[in-house]
Amino acid sequence: MQSEKQDPVNYYVGIDVGTASVRAALVDQFGTIVAHADQPIQIWEPQPDHYEQSSDDIWAACCTVTKKVIQQVEVAWIRGLGFDATCSLVVVDKQFQPLAVNYEGECKRNIIMWMDHRAASQVDRINGTQHSVLSYVGGAMSVEMQPPKLLWMKENLRQSCWEKAGYFFDLPDFLSWKATGVTARKPVLSPGSFCWKWPTPEAAKDLGLAEGTAVAASLIDAHAGGLGVIGADVKGYNLPCENQPVTSRLAVICGTSSCHMGISDAPIFVPGVWGPYYSAMVPGFWLNEGGQSATGKLIDHVVRGHVAFPELQAKAAASAQNIYTYLNSHLDLIKKSLPVGFLTVDLHVWPDFHGNRSPLADLTLKGMVVGLTLYQGLDELALIYLATIQAIALGTRHILETLQSAGHHISTLFLCGGLSKNPLFVQMHADVTGKPIVLSKEVESVLVGAAILGACASGDFASVQEAMERMGKIGKIVQPNHRDKRFYDKKYEVFLKLVEHQREYKAIMQGV
Repeated sequence: MQSEKQDPVNYYVGIDVGTASVRAALVDQFGTIVAHADQPIQIWEPQPDHYEQSSDDIWAACCTVTKKVIQQVEVAWIRGLGFDATCSLVVVDKQFQPLAVNYEGECKRNIIMWMDHRAASQVDRINGTQHSVLSYVGGAMSVEMQPPKLLWMKENLRQSCWEKAGYFFDLPDFLSWKATGVTARKPVLSPGSFCWKWPTPEAAKDLGLAEGTAVAASLIDAHAGGLGVIGADVKGYNLPCENQPVTSRLAVICGTSSCHMGISDAPIFVPGVWGPYYSAMVPGFWLNEGGQSATGKLIDHVVRGHVAFPELQAKAAASAQNIYTYLNSHLDLIKKSLPVGFLTVDLHVWPDFHGNRSPLADLTLKGMVVGLTLYQGLDELALIYLATIQAIALGTRHILETLQSAGHHISTLFLCGGLSKNPLFVQMHADVTGKPIVLSKEVESVLVGAAILGACASGDFASVQEAMERMGKIGKIVQPNHRDKRFYDKKYEVFLKLVEHQREYKAIMQGV
């Protein structure tokens, strides 16, 4: 008896350039990651609020991780390649050589990172114009965007950089150019569109790919994460969004920072939230993007800077756990009969240690901690860790409520990114917002999103929406504990009071 011949499986490579590392994944047509690799990339901080990287370093890392994933699995042909990256600014001269974006003249450091805040005075002047275009960034441009950084270079590095520059790239666009050799970025391409031509022979060799591999138009990393989660088929999961349009979903990508992606059929202007942008993430839909400038970085900052951190590190190592798994277990030990969240009844955090991106759009806001004592042991570290996670979740609620007040109708949150691996972080977002949380089967949804771009460029799917539904798979549903609603409503009330008080203190101190 002759066995049935199975159809060959198609594979795609997704490359994600994050803040501190480059990652690649080999993803099949069903959205399963079959191979994964990562490599750290350098960050320079020559002075406070200045963060720089190297495009040569990043491209070399892209080539290394791509070759690694290809070598891990024997496949006949990889049909598509998709890139995503942080929205950092790459500067090269007319011969495409790196140009220094710093006073030191270090040409290797030719990227001003997304989280760089050097252009504070420039963004103030831009926002002071009250130009009508600012309505598309929530009414006020962020210092993390490219225009204020370009103005800073023009005013501070005119001869060494500005006048010598040949090309300014958003980092995702730089990667598409590096792979294809095409600088043209008009007409504007939708996510997943075929990116003009195949890889150049040089790029194909560097990446370890065949010259016939389709290269997709690239995306910002958070947008790729949105593609990887927001379109998953939810039938049979008893979720409120099951019988609602995809616009009822909010994608929350939680990493070094967090981004909140809401889509709509018609443009919605939301104060303090970026957008609306047509087809910026999902073709055919308008995108609004909220965000928190420091989330994973804030948690690390609070935990690693605490005097009890060495004790935590030693105990976590002794129990063969990472520090956050150990902290979560420690909170369970000290909670007694209370729900874990109630341990912070007298401890409150305002999380804007790196300014507020959304919905207040205020770079000048600072972090606040209320309720400290003289105790500096491991219990206290666990409590401030918990309060920080709650503050981030309360910030998400603040963004969510602002989106809904403007006209979005959101019933379900779809979380991905590194922080979505932390069950305490996820549960707090469910409890604080009162919304069910959907987690992907593949935790690395940003990489799946990048691979979806490559899959669409290859022509294997009729649309991005079809690829999202087929390649995005649900892993776990986390429901909110509604019995704790009153407690988190009170925490939210305090949360909003904190920023109100901070502004009062600032007003008092003005003119001193």
